[in-house]
Amino acid sequence: MAENETTQGLHENRVFAPPAGFAAGAAISGMDAYQQLCDEAAADYEGFWGRLARENLAWHKPFTQVLDESDAPFYKWFADGQLNASYNCLDRNIENGNGDKTAIIFEADDGQVTRASYRDLHARVCKFANGLKSRGIKKGDRVIIYMSMSIEGVAAMQACARIGATHSVVFGGFSAKSLQERVIDAGAVAIITADEQLRGGKPLPLKSIVDEALAMGGCESIRDVIVYKRTGGNIAFQEGRDLWLNELVDSQPAECEPEWVDAEHPLFILYTSGSTGTPKGVQHATGGYLLWAALTMKWTFDIKPDDVYWCTADIGWVTGHSYIAYGPLAVGATEVVFEGVPTFPHAGRFWETVAKHRVSIFYTAPTAIRSLIKASNSDEKVHPQSFDLSSLRLLGTVGEPINPEAWMWYYKNVGNERCPIVDTFWQTETGGHMITPLPGATPMVPGSCTLPLPGIMAAIVDESGQDVPNGQGGILVVKRPWPSMIRTIWNNPDRFRTAYYPDELGGKYYLAGDGAIRNKDTGYFTITGRIDDVLNVSGHRMGTMEIESALVAHPLVAEAAVVGKPDDTTGEAICAFVVLKQARPHGDDAKKLAQELRNWVGKEIGPIAKPKEIRFGDNLPKTRSGKIMRRLLRVLAKGESITQDVSTLENPAILEQLKESA
Repeated sequence: MAENETTQGLHENRVFAPPAGFAAGAAISGMDAYQQLCDEAAADYEGFWGRLARENLAWHKPFTQVLDESDAPFYKWFADGQLNASYNCLDRNIENGNGDKTAIIFEADDGQVTRASYRDLHARVCKFANGLKSRGIKKGDRVIIYMSMSIEGVAAMQACARIGATHSVVFGGFSAKSLQERVIDAGAVAIITADEQLRGGKPLPLKSIVDEALAMGGCESIRDVIVYKRTGGNIAFQEGRDLWLNELVDSQPAECEPEWVDAEHPLFILYTSGSTGTPKGVQHATGGYLLWAALTMKWTFDIKPDDVYWCTADIGWVTGHSYIAYGPLAVGATEVVFEGVPTFPHAGRFWETVAKHRVSIFYTAPTAIRSLIKASNSDEKVHPQSFDLSSLRLLGTVGEPINPEAWMWYYKNVGNERCPIVDTFWQTETGGHMITPLPGATPMVPGSCTLPLPGIMAAIVDESGQDVPNGQGGILVVKRPWPSMIRTIWNNPDRFRTAYYPDELGGKYYLAGDGAIRNKDTGYFTITGRIDDVLNVSGHRMGTMEIESALVAHPLVAEAAVVGKPDDTTGEAICAFVVLKQARPHGDDAKKLAQELRNWVGKEIGPIAKPKEIRFGDNLPKTRSGKIMRRLLRVLAKGESITQDVSTLENPAILEQLKESA
């Protein structure tokens, strides 16, 4: 239980110790064990990582050099070693006697369940890999994967890794234009897709979007479009280019010798979403990336042989790469792969699925939690406590900082005050968790991602790269390279250097792009928001996260997003978009509540943080994976017309509603 139940904004005093029983059996048990690993890394950095790489991965050719810093910041890890990611995820489990263990429990949109053992998945991947080879796809080629959540999607990624092809997964909600840009930038030779995807009971197009993308021109590198028949929907088929997946793989042998690749071989390119201009292809290497995906499964999730693990992300995002397609399989876990959405056929679907499959580790996004808080407040039938969640032993959050009130709701109502919560800070570029509680060691503070993992040299500096004292906000950096880090931006090394190793910081620290603050007493990190999400109101700098947390702490508020808008007087004004736990107010009621919320924020943070404008909506503009599209909110706040692509939005109609100010 909490030592102190008081809280104010981000000045959080509630502390929750790891449950004694959990700590006793944890991979890292107690803060002394955590500190020993940190000390080992500090004393012999290369020795630390070398030991972990040898202990956690199977190497076809052992490495002799751990870290090559000769061309910094283009660091190389384990460069003269050779391995294969698919071998480490599949063959090794069969060799270890886990061939008949369930690897994937696939829960379809309509609730149908398919299970695949490690032996089944190995056969699927080998047949898939042989099919790709039969089309002339080889080591070093780039393959675009444009699929929804499915065993086939995971198998496609593993099959590419098996033959040494570099995959680039494009989220199934992206538009034809976004797909075309990624095909061109990657120089892909093939696209793996499906006829349609099912989400919330509705078929949504995939193959027709691929056709549209290729018709835009510039995609002449594509030779094959491989189509998984998911729904049987009516689609166009171009002879000579389009192939049905089943026809390609069914006659292939169920064995495929892995292509042994150098540890620095590009495993995948993942284009970051939501950016303007040219897509930014984050390139990850095989060895270092796989090491950290496996290691964080053991450290952060404390994975045990009998766990049923469920990460609700999509394979189109990095979370779906590290903590669905690679990490769980690299440690021989049983995992749930979920096709649907959290609100179909009802808003208790997540909790129903946990109960159905006896899930023990559950990893989801704060935005999903907040939307389910709202749903459970209006209908007790979908409240998590209406379901048997006794199988849960560990909870996690990913994607953005979680505000303390949502953390508390998750802890009490989903974890029943007995499950540690790992609030994981990391990025597409970092490859895996960077700052997070360790469930058997770290005392948890709601809203804080707490301390860096062993070997991660995180710090907070000012604009000139100088360390700032604890209690003073600054810029989050990582001072030493780490194995799973971004290697470069595909086709654009100069952009990599200037974006992540800027001269302003001496060119030697990795720039995360986030603001952060460390607690004066504990040294815990709290992420305050993107550097470009820092508002400057009358010379006062404030993170949007702090204001959002204050708003969501109000008993009537379910969700909030804060952006800045130009202001003649203050330079920047605060505009808040708010979703309530009750019906959206209108007219005088809206004005009255908006004033109440302004005063609330003023009391929580200070008068300078009061939003100048508050807009109420039934929801916020989100992608189908639940990510709030803040760039659209910035446009709305400025009163400008939206010209950007909104095809990835789950709810485009909400934009009209959010134009009105209270």
